[in-house]
Amino acid sequence: MSRTALRICPLCEATCGLTLTIEGTRVTGARGDRDDVFSKGFICPKGAAFGAVDGDRDRLRAPLVRKDGTLREATWEEAFDAVAAGLRPVAERYGPDAVGVVLGNPNVHTVAGGLYPPVLVGALGTRSLFTASTVDQMPKHVSSGLLFGDANAIPVPDLDRTDHLLLLGANPLESNGSLCTAPDFPGRLKALKARGGRLTVVDPRRTRTAALADRHLAIRPGTDALLLAAMAHTLFAEDLADPGHLAPYVQGLDELREALDDFTPEAVAPACDLDAGDIRTLARDLAAAPTAAVYARIGSCTVPHGTLASWLVDVLNVLTGNLDRPGGALFPQAATDRTPRPAGPGRGFRLGRWHSRVSGHPEAKGELPLSALAEEIDTATDAGTPVRALIAIAANPVLSAPDGDRLDKALASLDFMVSVDPYLNETSRHAHVVLPPPPPAQSPHHDFAFNTLAVRNQVRYSRPAVPLEPGRMAETEILARLVLAVSGMHGTDPAAVDAMVIDQTLARAVRDEHAPVAGRDPRALAALLAGENGPERRLDLMLRLGPYGDGFGARPDGLTLEKLLAHPHGIDLGPLRPRLPQPLKTRSGRIELLPEPVAGDLPRLRAALRERPAGLVLVGRRHLRSNNSWMHNVPALTGGSNRCTVHIHPEDAARLGVRDGADVRVKGAGGEVVAPAEVTDGIRPGVVSLPHGWGHDRPGTRLGHAGTDPGVNVNQLLDGSLLDPLSGNAVLNGFPVELTAVVARP
Repeated sequence: MSRTALRICPLCEATCGLTLTIEGTRVTGARGDRDDVFSKGFICPKGAAFGAVDGDRDRLRAPLVRKDGTLREATWEEAFDAVAAGLRPVAERYGPDAVGVVLGNPNVHTVAGGLYPPVLVGALGTRSLFTASTVDQMPKHVSSGLLFGDANAIPVPDLDRTDHLLLLGANPLESNGSLCTAPDFPGRLKALKARGGRLTVVDPRRTRTAALADRHLAIRPGTDALLLAAMAHTLFAEDLADPGHLAPYVQGLDELREALDDFTPEAVAPACDLDAGDIRTLARDLAAAPTAAVYARIGSCTVPHGTLASWLVDVLNVLTGNLDRPGGALFPQAATDRTPRPAGPGRGFRLGRWHSRVSGHPEAKGELPLSALAEEIDTATDAGTPVRALIAIAANPVLSAPDGDRLDKALASLDFMVSVDPYLNETSRHAHVVLPPPPPAQSPHHDFAFNTLAVRNQVRYSRPAVPLEPGRMAETEILARLVLAVSGMHGTDPAAVDAMVIDQTLARAVRDEHAPVAGRDPRALAALLAGENGPERRLDLMLRLGPYGDGFGARPDGLTLEKLLAHPHGIDLGPLRPRLPQPLKTRSGRIELLPEPVAGDLPRLRAALRERPAGLVLVGRRHLRSNNSWMHNVPALTGGSNRCTVHIHPEDAARLGVRDGADVRVKGAGGEVVAPAEVTDGIRPGVVSLPHGWGHDRPGTRLGHAGTDPGVNVNQLLDGSLLDPLSGNAVLNGFPVELTAVVARP
């Protein structure tokens, strides 16, 4: 007999509500939840394939422990005994930095990933932290930190009310949005046009999003920062710069004008391969629109000037008065955000508080570049001990980081490695212990991260749709036990971790004169928390102390977990609202338009005015039925147009003697790959494209379907030396490659 259950989709940033059909303990179908307060029934192919993802037979069902060089199934007790025995001696002998932590993108899609990694890193005391952020969005965190004083204060475009959207380096019709959580992004863009708004897309490819646009500019890859600088220059030169209501919150306007003096449209146009008149028109249209928002994503982040491009996005939003106003770019307010503090100067944001051991890369937001992980393992220096042990949580850096071959070898040399991963993949195959979390249907869901980036304030929570199978362990318990293992508390009840966090949080809250619980007894407050387990009690705590919370009775109509559970389709908290100056945490208490690190990096951008690629450059691409390397093992999500091919323009194909469907060799500084060519006029001349996340051909994995059509690892073309210096973000787009036709042997 079948039943239905509600679930928030964890497979991309859109966070759509699903209605699952369940037969026994098996998910047999998924459709959009029409009553979901945020997604209102929208679903994409990934959500529709939820059951196939959930039931993938290659998912590990028990821990694996390496014995005599071979990974074998073990009990959970044996696995955590091995973890404690493997990690603690490394930290005690060589120091905490000898134990590295790698966090992959899926962490932000789970309750466990939102709650426990900070506790784990704190318990270790390690500075060797690497995450997917430095192959993705770290430039936006850094620019937000420098502008606003808070690396997580990221404005998002008010899609549902804007009159004009300028979109750079993003393809939300394929990605479903990124750093902008918006179910049915395509529908929202169509609604923008239907109400008379304007959509402009800047992208070297004619993507599905670009095809929807009123105007598409095929920019030369990697030059977005130059274009944005020229637009800002135009606003100043034509007296169109008008921060309006933002004026009291802004400092550095005159200094910014002077700093951008060299970036005229005429100076920038040759480097961008755009017309100077078109650049001026972009700026004028932005200034003239009743409301407007500039939004840029991964194509503007994963380039040599990613931080400057991210900074200039918000500079333009400020100069046109569109930051922090309806229809512009606003700061979301998530239900689990901290209790809002009174406006005023904060501690600000600093870069380079420590540096990587080998190349001296500065930390950003407490992280070192993922590109540096291999050298931090395999290179000896006088500056400290290499990383000797590694904890990888939902991470597959062999495919996601540059030069996977080098990292592959480095991982094999570790004294000890533990992976929390449902698959034996290209990275976890090196682990001494693999701890598999259960399928998503057996896990709870709340979007801690994505609600801070949502285009509408709302809150939703899903309990597990299917009971935990015998022999499985909840991901929250897995990570709690990891915390205990590295803390020297192996064998302690894992509930102690949640209790410790609750006690510490309440102890701070009652000492905070601005908190709704100031002066109260923390033990009495802890006794009021609801929830079936520690993670739910922590969620209840965050909701009650948050901006919409009941403050433990101080605001009787406020949010609690109990109230949220009574609304299974979620609670709508209303459209985004202006929030300045409250989000500002800079030392000045203002938006610092020209932070010193940015000013120091502008000479490098000026030098780029003279740069022209001598040959081909490569960019990545997304597909609606994929998400990094996660889903290539699901037959329903591969095949068709979701293939690992090299897109090349007909002019370049003719010049190089490349035939459609024939193999081509692509060579970069880090290596070479061979993949079939796909000749298309959907990409501008001089640019080729390979998708990210493929390369499932290494031995020792258990990815049966992915292995039948493995594709190639585009990041193998990089040697890891190309980084945005401010953020440490890898340059994955716009880098030079050589391409030759593979001559078939007779």
